[in-house]
Amino acid sequence: MYLTATSRLSFRLLTAEDAELFFELDQDPDVMRYLTGGKLTSRADIADIFIPSMEAYRNESKGWGLWGVFLSNNTEFIGWVLVRPMAFFSDKPEFDNLELGWRFKQSSWGKGFASEATQHIKEQLSEDSAINAFSATALADNLASISVMKNLGMSHIKNYRHHAEAGDVEAVYYQVINLH
Repeated sequence: MYLTATSRLSFRLLTAEDAELFFELDQDPDVMRYLTGGKLTSRADIADIFIPSMEAYRNESKGWGLWGVFLSNNTEFIGWVLVRPMAFFSDKPEFDNLELGWRFKQSSWGKGFASEATQHIKEQLSEDSAINAFSATALADNLASISVMKNLGMSHIKNYRHHAEAGDVEAVYYQVINLH
C-alpha cells in the first residue's frame, strides 16, 4: 500500500532495516515515559523483541505495520504511526477494527504532527469496506495521546487495567466507527 503525502509530511512503511530509526526514537526518556516508565530501549530489544513483533503484524497490501513519518521539507524522520488489528496478539484478533498508535520525537511535539499523520493514514485506510472501526489505547494520564484520539474523532469507550512491565496501570480505550 502506498500513502500519499500531506503538505507537511510523507510516509513509508518501515522494515527491519529501519532498526536505527526505532532505536533513535526510543532514546528519549520523555518519549518512553508512558510506554516503559522512561526506560530506554536497547539495540538488543529492538532486534530481538520490537522488530519480530512488528514483522508479525506487518502486511504491506493491507497497510498494517509501522508507518514512518517524515518531514516533507527535509525528509527528517520524526516518528511512526502503528496500524494493526486490535488484539492482534490474542486468540481473538479484531481484523475489522484497526488499532492506531503513535510515537514521535519530542522535537515534533505540540505541532499537530501526530494528529495530522494518524488522521491521514486513517482516512486512506478507511476506504477498505472490511474496516468497521479504528481504535486506540493509552495510559489514563497520557493527556497528549488522549488529545490525539479526540482529534481523530474517537470517543471514550472504557477505562481498564493494563498489565505493563512496572505493574498494572489505568488505561483508556477510544474508538471511532468507520463510515466508509
